Amino acid sequence: MKSASPYIFIDNCQQVMKHYQSILGAEIKNIQKSEDGKCLHAELHVGESIIHFSDTFGKTAQGDHIRISLECESEEEIRRVYQLLSAHGTVTVELQDTFWGAVHANFIDQFGVGWLLNYQKQ
Repeated sequence: MKSASPYIFIDNCQQVMKHYQSILGAEIKNIQKSEDGKCLHAELHVGESIIHFSDTFGKTAQGDHIRISLECESEEEIRRVYQLLSAHGTVTVELQDTFWGAVHANFIDQFGVGWLLNYQKQ
């Protein structure tokens, strides 16, 4: 496993990130926007750590604003982790190839913990 980090889904995420940036002395990087200008993905670099952000798309249930993002080291690893963690859970996005060149999945496990899995293909 390469890394585990929080992923926050919140309305007006760029404004929220600027607030945290000013307090934490962090750096905002890698902002990717949708066609309508909403933030699909952005990163707040705090020291050696990264907090990922995205605007919400549709209704977000209370308690579903933060997920754990796992960056996997191989396609075999992401498939194994996906199969084991998503068992008896609720899959939001099936494990699939993405437009950004990764294998990705999004789900809530059997204990109610939200996960984002990602493996960036070479």
